[in-house]
Amino acid sequence: MLTISGIVLAGGQSSRLGTDKSFVTVKGKPLIEQIVAKLARLSDDVIIVTDSPERYNHLEARRVGDIYPGKGALGGVYSGLRAAANDYSLVVACDMPFLNLNLLRYMILLAREHDVVIPRIGGLLEPLHAVYSKSCLEPIERLLARGGLRIIDFFSEVQVRYVEEDEIDIFDPQHLSLFNVNTPSDLEEMKKRVRKGKRN
Repeated sequence: MLTISGIVLAGGQSSRLGTDKSFVTVKGKPLIEQIVAKLARLSDDVIIVTDSPERYNHLEARRVGDIYPGKGALGGVYSGLRAAANDYSLVVACDMPFLNLNLLRYMILLAREHDVVIPRIGGLLEPLHAVYSKSCLEPIERLLARGGLRIIDFFSEVQVRYVEEDEIDIFDPQHLSLFNVNTPSDLEEMKKRVRKGKRN
């Protein structure tokens, strides 16, 4: 399998949730801790992109700050890719409690011939559950320079492999791996699914 880096974006204000989503607990452990542990099963180079590195000192991961502060997730992807030890990186958000390792391995296998590998469900893309190559750095720089912040807006300049719904269904028919904890209702839904044992 392709050697990759693992990047967790721990930025954002968590304003809708009302608390730092990185430290929401799942079965007694902070979400960020579980995500880092999962990425460590796929990569020896795990990076947390954060403007508060001291909050993550206890984790076995490198911590890097935003090169372009205030540029949202796009700036976080750029900063992570710049710091990555490998040509390809798996990028995930810090609020995804049900990451599916088999789906992630499949995406990594697809990456060698592409610059981006990204899930697409119902026409919607999941840019914070995707594989990116360092070839994306220059297009992202150009996008940031002209004030763009949407990750998908540089895709026209690179080779993209879309992972379609029928492919995702093989590994994760409920699409739980793409579930984000953004709001209090999302948090309750996560807890309910954990209680029912519906974790991937």
